[in-house]
Amino acid sequence: MQKSAPTFFDEMQLNVENANMLNVREIYSAYQQWLSRIPHDLLDSKRQEAEVLFRRVGITFNVYGDDDGAERLIPFDVVPRILAAKEWAHLSAGAIQRVRALNMFLHDIYHQQEIIKAGIVPANILTNAQYRPEMFGVDVPQQVYAHIAGIDLVRTSESQFYVLEDNLRTPSGVSYMLEDRKMMMRLFPDLFRRYAIAPVDHYPQMLLKNLRAVAQTGIQDPTVVVLSPGAYNSAYFEHAFLAQQMGVELVEGQDLFVRNNAVYMRSTLGPQRVDVIYRRIDDDYLDPLVFNANSMLGVPGLLSVYRNGGVTLANAVGTGVADDKATYIHVPAMIQFYLGETPILENVPTYELSKEEDLAYTLAHLDELVVKEVQGSGGYGMLVGPAASKQELDEFRIRIVSSPANYIAQPTLALSTCPTLVEAGIAPRHVDLRPFVLSGKTVTLVPGALCRVAMKEGSLVVNSSQGGGTKDTWVLEDELEEKVTTKAKVSKLEEAIC
Repeated sequence: MQKSAPTFFDEMQLNVENANMLNVREIYSAYQQWLSRIPHDLLDSKRQEAEVLFRRVGITFNVYGDDDGAERLIPFDVVPRILAAKEWAHLSAGAIQRVRALNMFLHDIYHQQEIIKAGIVPANILTNAQYRPEMFGVDVPQQVYAHIAGIDLVRTSESQFYVLEDNLRTPSGVSYMLEDRKMMMRLFPDLFRRYAIAPVDHYPQMLLKNLRAVAQTGIQDPTVVVLSPGAYNSAYFEHAFLAQQMGVELVEGQDLFVRNNAVYMRSTLGPQRVDVIYRRIDDDYLDPLVFNANSMLGVPGLLSVYRNGGVTLANAVGTGVADDKATYIHVPAMIQFYLGETPILENVPTYELSKEEDLAYTLAHLDELVVKEVQGSGGYGMLVGPAASKQELDEFRIRIVSSPANYIAQPTLALSTCPTLVEAGIAPRHVDLRPFVLSGKTVTLVPGALCRVAMKEGSLVVNSSQGGGTKDTWVLEDELEEKVTTKAKVSKLEEAIC
């Protein structure tokens, strides 16, 4: 029997087969009226203009392992994704709740380990490659470990959002959230005059405020820097962009040195003490005296100063254990354990392949599931069963059997689609959403997110390294939604009278 084609929730159209203004969801109705008057050629010229401007500014990334080594632009879609204020309130509350619990979890496993003693999280979490024994017993300011967290969300229906994964090591992409908004305002200023979309441009100031808030006690005017591995890193543009937007120095490991339990930055005025380091370098490369002895990216002696309270690192060393996909399975239980609350956002149902029953089910249904490496990222090390060939399935089956604990499996979700400009016109493409949650004295986020879109028809992989693009996310303010709805209804009535 032939499988029926999956149905996907379209965030704009009520009836995809009969796409017209009467079938547009209310939140998109005013935008659709504007869009219906814009010729495809004009939209495409705007897209090309955006590409030229992005390349001129240097908004590019490198793909590791790419033979040609060329810098690439992430495709930018000129059709925004629109969310209602009540939808955003639900998502932001869920993301904040999740990050609060994850910070408490990280403090716990590096101190009393109560969640392990309670049998909620297995003790083998302590053998995870991302768990850093060097952090055991170390107290960090405000008990904040994940100062910046990217929570990946997917939507499957009108009201159902799932957390796909947590990014707590060095989450990237916020520069695209900010630059996509600036580009949309430049290309389509009339839209922003008509609709009061919640702003996101204050993110760098919020980030700086939170970073300054986690400086060591007694420091009145803390110095913050952004530590980058250098210009060859795939996210270097973002490192430079955030440093510039916050008004702080962008440094590399060679620009810093340790002396008398403190970290100093070399400057034209002599050594300057550094209090908070927003590091975009993985743990393994931070300090060659402790981790990778061959690393030239970090600062010798940095971990010693950090452990002794002489500097704050954001994110903290050892946060990677909390964004491992094997840990992800337990986050709902963490929320119950630490906060005594019911999770606002659900996990995607997940099979833990270290368990015999889950492994057997996955191997029997491999062509129906998505299988991921527990420490994988960027769309690498994963299998999308329904899109895989028989050879790919057979090869991945061997990999799973040889090391089942290294994988999880999830059902192939029917990711929602958003209207996207493609060569043939406007067409639905699958999307996800990454809001960035900031933790300092409080846990906050701006009303916006990185929206990634799978530009290839039918593809569910949105990662930029796999050909995905980005689009601006509009969160409508409460009073705006009423105005937009009223305007849309008046316009429809006028058209009917005419």
